[in-house]
Amino acid sequence: QVQLVESGGGLAQPGGSLRLSCTADRSISALTIAWYRQAPGNQPAQRDWVAISEQGGGAPYYQDSVKGRFTISRDNAKNTVYLQMNSLKPEDSAVYYCKQWSVGSIWGQGTQVTVSS
Repeated sequence: QVQLVESGGGLAQPGGSLRLSCTADRSISALTIAWYRQAPGNQPAQRDWVAISEQGGGAPYYQDSVKGRFTISRDNAKNTVYLQMNSLKPEDSAVYYCKQWSVGSIWGQGTQVTVSS
């Protein structure tokens, strides 16, 4: 199982930006990686994917709620997937996780994003 570590969360004002990083302990070039988020008060089973980066560099996928604001990208040489988040809204506040898009893959510890003035 690939181990993934998230970083880059923090406090941002509405309309602001943050960039999250997801770094793996091995090569990700053959892996599809997704960013998920768990909103405050929700259970782990309610984590929703927000963006997906396919192996081989296919077109990314986004939930409608983040389209046009979030951009997922990867640097295979650094074993890292990024989530650039712009035009942040309070409803984007959540713990963000990255995970291999595969049944049985494991969760990391997540990174907290809080959008508030």
